[in-house]
Amino acid sequence: MSIRYWEDFNPGDTFEFGPRLVTREEIIEFASEFDPQPFHLEDEAANKSMLGGLAASGWHVCCIVMKMASDAYLLESSFIGAPGVEEVRWVAPLRAGASVTVRATVHDKRVSRSRPEMGFLKVSHDLIDADGKTIMTLSVNPMFGLRNPGAPS
Repeated sequence: MSIRYWEDFNPGDTFEFGPRLVTREEIIEFASEFDPQPFHLEDEAANKSMLGGLAASGWHVCCIVMKMASDAYLLESSFIGAPGVEEVRWVAPLRAGASVTVRATVHDKRVSRSRPEMGFLKVSHDLIDADGKTIMTLSVNPMFGLRNPGAPS
């Protein structure tokens, strides 16, 4: 695959990637190290919680989306990073055994005013399970290098 630059992304573009199977072991391993709340670690506590059963940490879900996006398109692009996350919403619990897909949608783009060699996109990422249920939404403004800085956009 050839490298993708800012010019290669346009509002309305949608990409889907995955699936990825989420295991009980990875849910517990992530939570043990980074979010050791009982409802991410133990069935009994999870069953008594508002989650109604063992579920991945929301931060684990964010990491899953980042890994999937990296493998699907970021590592084969001029991606520079992002100034932050605009919004994240955990819509439904992510359970062990779920097969998930990411749908990324480009909503807007602009060249940086202060650094004309790069541009910003506005991209939403939706994590969706095999039944079509949205698990999480994540909106970011990633920065990409331009193929032809200074050229008309």
